[in-house]
Amino acid sequence: MPRTPSKLRPWLALAISLAAGIPAIFIVAPAPTRSLLPLGVGAPEVSAWLAAIAVVALGVALLDVRQRLLARITAGIAVLVIATSTVPFVRITGLADSADAQLRDAFGATYLARIPMVRRIQFRSAPLVIGDLFRGLGAQAAQIRITRGVPVARVDGVTLTTDIYQPEAAGSYPVLVQIYGGAWQRGTPDDFSEFAEHMAALGFVVFAIDYRHAPQFRFPAQTEDIRRDLAWIGANATAWNADTSRMVLLGRSAGAHLAMLAAFAPDAPHIRGVISFYGPVDLIEGYRVPPVPDPLDVRDIEEKFIGGTPDALPAQYRAASPIALATRALPPTLLLYGGRDHIVEARFGATLAAQLRRVGTPVVHLELPQSEHAYDVIPNGPAGQLSRYVVERFVAAAVSDAR
Repeated sequence: MPRTPSKLRPWLALAISLAAGIPAIFIVAPAPTRSLLPLGVGAPEVSAWLAAIAVVALGVALLDVRQRLLARITAGIAVLVIATSTVPFVRITGLADSADAQLRDAFGATYLARIPMVRRIQFRSAPLVIGDLFRGLGAQAAQIRITRGVPVARVDGVTLTTDIYQPEAAGSYPVLVQIYGGAWQRGTPDDFSEFAEHMAALGFVVFAIDYRHAPQFRFPAQTEDIRRDLAWIGANATAWNADTSRMVLLGRSAGAHLAMLAAFAPDAPHIRGVISFYGPVDLIEGYRVPPVPDPLDVRDIEEKFIGGTPDALPAQYRAASPIALATRALPPTLLLYGGRDHIVEARFGATLAAQLRRVGTPVVHLELPQSEHAYDVIPNGPAGQLSRYVVERFVAAAVSDAR
């Protein structure tokens, strides 16, 4: 005979709780392999959804909790999932005060008042908006124009291009240069295009630039390309209503590494600030002491980028390490690192922040406690929301004419 609904219900509750519980494991446990890394990245950022699913499972289980052992087991699993899933956004909330304090330290206690109101009113209203965890961040109302694939240069048979995002209204706008990541081996300028659109809507001309990839092209080919891109932007800025005297560089992962090398270089063009989303800082130390677990094989990535090991090519590894350039006061720097990052460990962000402060550089450094590498691929997650809140304010303060 077919089962009655009352017999099926505890099994349904168990299935729902496991659907949330299995991903929730990766809120606290690192992903050991490349194939599981998406769970390690995503689980903390969708933790609100996992908690909501577990609440549903708990509600169903409670209907039978007095009569059935399975229902009691399921209720216990659901409670555990709920507790685990609330950790990321509870801990992020505690970082909000630190973020605001560091921004004031970097730019002055009244820095917000110096940012034009037309830009300030479009900032995120809070570091964490609970509703946005479920509904997403939404689109900006401002009108922007996007031009993709603009050729910049042709080098060794590779055409470098840039995607340009600009406000439609006439005017002269500060510049944000966005550099994609991908282990120096992959990626395109249209990566994180939603973020570029968002920043253009806030009143920036965003140039999402390009570079040649390893292992075919090894360091310093990538840094040479970034210099090429910046020179092209400087030469063509007026055609895109861009004011390169107010320019900030932003990158993610390998792109953050290239952004820091460009901004920290002694002969760098005038740059108002640099933002590193989980960028490599010290390639020698990263090679000597790789993360555990190491799902992407950091040593292999670095060897393909540099062309050998630190023992074989020590000078190249030093030249490719941003921390080696942090010997004098540098442009204001925002460092965003995941506390559970198993590609570029959070300790590197802390080390660079300390070194930059020692040499007199204004620094904002946030370690997102439950987040993995590339956490902001889910921008409405708790870490993504806080990061966007800080980035908006950092970039606007860095380019403020009143500074």
